[in-house]
Amino acid sequence: MTDEELVASAQEGNLEAEEFLIRKYKELVRSRSQFYFIIGADSDDVVQEGMIGLFKAIQSYSAGKEASFKTFAELCVNRQIITAIKTASRRKHGPLNDSVSLNDPVNEEEQGTTLGEMLHAGKDMQPEEELLMKDLMDSISSNEQNLFSAFEMQVWNEYLRGRDYREIAQILDKSPKAVDNAIQRTKKKIMASICR
Repeated sequence: MTDEELVASAQEGNLEAEEFLIRKYKELVRSRSQFYFIIGADSDDVVQEGMIGLFKAIQSYSAGKEASFKTFAELCVNRQIITAIKTASRRKHGPLNDSVSLNDPVNEEEQGTTLGEMLHAGKDMQPEEELLMKDLMDSISSNEQNLFSAFEMQVWNEYLRGRDYREIAQILDKSPKAVDNAIQRTKKKIMASICR
C-alpha cells in the first residue's frame, strides 16, 4: 500500500495503518526536530511536538491535493514545532517568571537579609524602621522623587488596585507588553531605592 492509501485507511479508523505511518515517519520527525529549540523544553519535547504534527498530518491529509503525504507530513511537523516555539516565546507567564521574590537577598553585601524581612511591618519592627518603611511607601505612592515616569505611575497604581496586565492595557489604551515593561521597570526602581 502507498502512504496515501495507508492514510485513507487510518482516517477510516484503521489503527494498524496509523501506527505503521507513525513508525515509518518517526525518523523524519527526529531529523526535523534537531534543528529547533523550545525555551524551557528539552529535545524530547521538541520531538513530541513533531509527533503531534505527524498525527495531525495523518488526520487531515487530503489525497485530492497535489502534494504527497510525505511532503504534507514534513510541513505539518515543521509547523507544529514552530507553533510550540512561538507559544513558548510569548512569555505568557512572564509576570510570574520576572517577579521579585520576597525570599531573595536584598543585595550581595547583605546575603542574610531578604526583601520580605525588610518589608515586614510586624510587631517586632522598631518604631524608626516602621517610620522609614512608611516614608518609603509614601514616597513611592506620591512619586515625589520622580522615581517613575507618568505612564509607570499610572500602571503601578492600577497594578496595586489588583488589576491584571490586560485590564490595565485596556484602561490606559496601551499594549499588554507596554504595561508589562512598565511594571518590570517600576519593580526594579523600587528595589534600587530600597537598597540605597
